[in-house]
Amino acid sequence: MSPTVSRLVAVLVALQLAGCSALPRLPLLPYKADAPAAVGPRAMVVSANPLATEAGLKVLREGGSAIDAAVAVQAVLGLVEPQSSGLGGGSFMVYYDARSRKVTAYDGRETAPAGATADMFLGPDGKPMSFVTALVSGRATGVPGAVAMLALAHKDHGELPWSALFGDAGRLADEGFIVSPRLAFMIAGPFPQASTEDSKRYFTRADGGRMVAGDRLKNPAYAATVRRLAAEGPGALYEGPIAEALVARVREGANPGTMTLADIKAYRPAKRDALCRPYRIYVICTSSPPSSGVGLLQGMMLLERTDIATRGPSDPLAWVRLAQVERLMYADRDRFVGDVDVPIKGLLDPAYVDGRAALIGDRMGPAPKHGNPPGAGERGPDRTAEPGGTSHFVIVDAKGNVVSMTTTVESIFGSGRMVAGFYLNNQMTDFSFLPKDADGAPAANAPGPGKRPRSSMSPVIVLDRDGRLVAALGSPGGNAIISYNLKALVGLLDWHLSLQEAFNLPNLVARGDRVSSEPGLYPPGVVEALMTYGLVFNNTGGENSGLHGVAVTPGGLTGAADPRREGVAKGY
Repeated sequence: MSPTVSRLVAVLVALQLAGCSALPRLPLLPYKADAPAAVGPRAMVVSANPLATEAGLKVLREGGSAIDAAVAVQAVLGLVEPQSSGLGGGSFMVYYDARSRKVTAYDGRETAPAGATADMFLGPDGKPMSFVTALVSGRATGVPGAVAMLALAHKDHGELPWSALFGDAGRLADEGFIVSPRLAFMIAGPFPQASTEDSKRYFTRADGGRMVAGDRLKNPAYAATVRRLAAEGPGALYEGPIAEALVARVREGANPGTMTLADIKAYRPAKRDALCRPYRIYVICTSSPPSSGVGLLQGMMLLERTDIATRGPSDPLAWVRLAQVERLMYADRDRFVGDVDVPIKGLLDPAYVDGRAALIGDRMGPAPKHGNPPGAGERGPDRTAEPGGTSHFVIVDAKGNVVSMTTTVESIFGSGRMVAGFYLNNQMTDFSFLPKDADGAPAANAPGPGKRPRSSMSPVIVLDRDGRLVAALGSPGGNAIISYNLKALVGLLDWHLSLQEAFNLPNLVARGDRVSSEPGLYPPGVVEALMTYGLVFNNTGGENSGLHGVAVTPGGLTGAADPRREGVAKGY
């Protein structure tokens, strides 16, 4: 481990020991600024791990659709990147049908069990339990939705049999895969989930040492699970031995969950029209609530009302504009977005956005408060902690159909509990721990039976005004996901950078009084100039984005992967 990473780990440990209520951000791992973009005239897969990318490409070469490849990619990611997503988690997907030029949103967000209550994360004293206590508890886990969502999308758009899509995942689980530096860092990190009994058992070598980068990790239980899924269909996860094991596991230990077999069997993914709005000469489509796609679109609408497109990454005022837009966007998102009664039309109402945009100036001032969009009603302040641990991938098949999918088990290794070879999510901790404000006003993202917690996941597909594909992208990163996507879209659409150049731009996350960024990635002199405009970074530890995407260029499809992670883009 490098001295820099060692120091960061020490800081994280200190924060944990100090009883920090939320997990700290991950340090920035090696930055691959010279990572080449991939070009493919017919098809493209971009995911967070080379093995997953290859699995998706194999499916496409065999005549599979983008949805078919998505099933294979997710199955492999759940094995080789278990800290981020898996069969025990949830996801949001936007899908572009090249023939109809229609974008559909699939919602595989986890649901709270019927026994969930508004005070499920309050202690006996009526105060919120610590985030660390909650995330490794049984009540942190919601009914997983990623598999059911993929099955629904496969029913709609699959070309190959469901049973043919899990071969690589099963083979890699049986034969073993090489532990990557990123996974090794998570295994050795000071994360509570990495120290659970399940994690210790899984990541301990025969000689008693912990797995490190370069070790071969086998998972026969996962191999058996994916083969059962292949043979029996998605129902294998929602009924029978796997579901029974899941229920038993979440009911163990302190603060047990209330999940039942009936909760799991009752899970249904949602299918909706994508949430789309024009942006200059484009149309941007994303997921609707409980995704934060509405916040992303509001952010883009605010940006359209600025002069950011006439500037560029070397202009300090461009970054000031972006920071101010993000603070306005988060103020509204945090206050009004949850599972029900989200004032989507009000938040995206042009007149309302005009009023919010009027608050944007040439200097950073105090953090803005939320607005009052039409139809919002009364809402209390949000108390949601949302650490980053998620993945994103983009697939374009030979027919031009596109998947943009953000997928997660929530925090690092989910709840740290495993069944049948995979980790369970800790998605219920994405609810606001305080269901009401001191004056009794309800939080938009309060827990409740059957509810889906708010998510920052906001996968993106960009079209031209004739409905033709321009780009597809998205990122992991907890509540910073929206900022990462905004930055990438500005770089691509406004500053006319290549997709890889847009991803390589410094991340800037401005939410309330906290402004996080990567000062070493700005052009010379920009950071010093930003200070004269009142834009000062109070967190410079590195932003853990994982942008992956595909853009249509005159030479064909161009794929790009965030240099901050281990992603790979490949096409043919």
